[in-house]
Amino acid sequence: MATLLYRLGRASLRRRRLVAVVWLVVLVGLGLAAATLRGPTASNFTMPGTESQQAIDLLSERFPQASGATGTIAVKAPADGQLATPQGQALVKQVTQEAATLPGVVGAVDPYQAQAISPNGRYALIQVQFAGRADDVTDDQRDAYEKVGAQAEAQGWQVAPGGEVLNAEPEIGSTEGLGVLVAAVVLVLTFGSLVAAGMTMLNALIGVGVGMAGLFALSGAIELTSTAPILALMLGLAVGIDYSLFITSRYRQNLLEGLSAEEAVGRAVGTAGSAVVFAGATVVIALAGLAVVQIPFLTVMGLAAAATVTIAVLVAITLAPALLGFAGVRVLPRKLRKTGAAANGADPTETPEAAAAAEDRSGFGFRWARLVTRLRVPVILVALVGLGLLALPAPHMRLALPDASTAAAGSPARVNSDLIREGFGPGFTGRLALVVTSDSPQATEAAAKQVAQEIQQTDGVLAVAPPQTDPTGRTALLGVIPMSGPTDEATENLVHDIRRQVSDVNGAEVLLTGVTAIGIDVSEKLSDALPVYLVLVVGLSILLLMLVFRSILVPVKAALGFLLTVAATFGITVAIFQQGHLADLVGLDTPSPLVSFLPILLIGILFGLAMDYEVFLVSRMREDFVHGDTAQQATVNGMGHGARVVTAAALIMMAVFGGFVFLDDPIIKSMGFALAIGVAIDAFVVRMTIVPAVMSLLGKAAWWIPRWLDRLLPNVDIEGEGLRAHLAEKKPADA
Repeated sequence: MATLLYRLGRASLRRRRLVAVVWLVVLVGLGLAAATLRGPTASNFTMPGTESQQAIDLLSERFPQASGATGTIAVKAPADGQLATPQGQALVKQVTQEAATLPGVVGAVDPYQAQAISPNGRYALIQVQFAGRADDVTDDQRDAYEKVGAQAEAQGWQVAPGGEVLNAEPEIGSTEGLGVLVAAVVLVLTFGSLVAAGMTMLNALIGVGVGMAGLFALSGAIELTSTAPILALMLGLAVGIDYSLFITSRYRQNLLEGLSAEEAVGRAVGTAGSAVVFAGATVVIALAGLAVVQIPFLTVMGLAAAATVTIAVLVAITLAPALLGFAGVRVLPRKLRKTGAAANGADPTETPEAAAAAEDRSGFGFRWARLVTRLRVPVILVALVGLGLLALPAPHMRLALPDASTAAAGSPARVNSDLIREGFGPGFTGRLALVVTSDSPQATEAAAKQVAQEIQQTDGVLAVAPPQTDPTGRTALLGVIPMSGPTDEATENLVHDIRRQVSDVNGAEVLLTGVTAIGIDVSEKLSDALPVYLVLVVGLSILLLMLVFRSILVPVKAALGFLLTVAATFGITVAIFQQGHLADLVGLDTPSPLVSFLPILLIGILFGLAMDYEVFLVSRMREDFVHGDTAQQATVNGMGHGARVVTAAALIMMAVFGGFVFLDDPIIKSMGFALAIGVAIDAFVVRMTIVPAVMSLLGKAAWWIPRWLDRLLPNVDIEGEGLRAHLAEKKPADA
């Protein structure tokens, strides 16, 4: 693979204008396609095969009037008892009538008829039924809904529309730009050259632009959840910068060793590019592997992110060499440019080993490696104890889909949720819905009455609303109001209790659904899939690293380090986002359970990034060990050469992911935080501290592999052994 990529890198540099034009054409073409073909993103999370989804599908078929999105308008009077006055009743009826006549609305329920008035006569709830799903509601319809009750508010009343109809796509704003700005600063400090930093950033931005444009162009044909483009942008930008950074760094090193620009690019793509391809492949496999969970929205998220990572890899091994060809020796600081091959006319086929003896080994990476390997046992113990302490909250992790109570303070959804909780209690923000259906109206009516009586006596149920029936009378819908909030553990237990209590009554089928029930079903299915996916990822990491490093212990060590990273990351995220410790630091005002798909996404993404750092550090260790260094010295060399680049890569990823923490959306905020912390732990604690300490402790045993297994494994040539042989043959031939 290294030899093939070596040739690709040289060809891309020689035909750099063509390569640049091709990528620009692709970017513009996909941009135009995205502008014309882009479809809406979905904010709902469907889960085929669950009872809640079966109930929704049944309603869509038999009771379409009740299958659309719902809204709840909370009304608060200026003083207690005002809702009972003639003026108060007239004003509430006016708001109800205004809501009922909105475009896209089927009807609105009078709170006096539904008895949705608080005991103190100050709060009222108006239920609004829309014809279509929340994703089908247009922006104009949503804007009109949010403006309901303007006349009442002018008279001192508080009117707060809310409900699932207000679910909107998270907005990407200036806060994420801060992450990109920090990444640019890190690149300038790392390279000491504005040209190198700007070229690396441009390369990554073009890749992200192509990936996002392609994704939005496809959104008209496939349903994307609102978080899928955010994840794709987050990951594509981070790996795009990192992959270009790795290749540019190796190119600069090759120039300083006296190689011509073309040869330096070829070897950079052949060596660092091989690691980029492997690292990118691990990320793609891990993300595409989310499909095994068989959850549609998660599969789409994983494939969308995997596609952007694939494009980042292709851009890194083709466009980056082309841009390096335009930059030439200007990627070096001015004081070092005269040492390049363009200035001294060095032999482009000379191998770089001769320069190794004269290289500066006084840098921080070498000093840190010597310290860690000398104090390897204490370092390992301290690191393990520290990560263990950070992981302590992890077993208490609870998963749920966030509700309006966790929305940004002051947002319409949050104001509505706070008013409902204030006037009626948390259960009114997470209503459940029972669907009763049979072949005859009589059987449905009898079953609905029986179900209502049984559910009303269930612990944890506050009230059961009277049944609503479809025009045929064969399907009835009953609202169930729990005493606890949507994400409370008590509500989860109540859902299970109801389902055990009423499944089939008098020949009628009874199904429990609603936004709250859907969230519980999604969370439980993801929780069940998490151990399976973790085993898949860990097993995959061992096999892939065994293939690369021809070793048994190195892959096992890498997998165990990955598990440490995951455990500590879960622990910190639970402590802040669920338990509320130091929540103000991330702008979180309401702690809540973690979003249900965060753990499985985090495992998939961190797996790829962890293998990324592992390959870039350990491949140099193996390279030096194979060429005669002792195991101890090879470990020091690998850290010394890779520490600066891995540090920069980790800081860039942390900056990009951290930029999303400033978004108000709790899902995106928690994803950005968990990924940033996970990268920090894996790069600085696991890969740059525990790995060299363990490698030094293992010594030669780290590279042992049974001969029969070595013969079975194909040679992927990540370290460039085949490339060195190719160059060795090329030199006498050219001579």
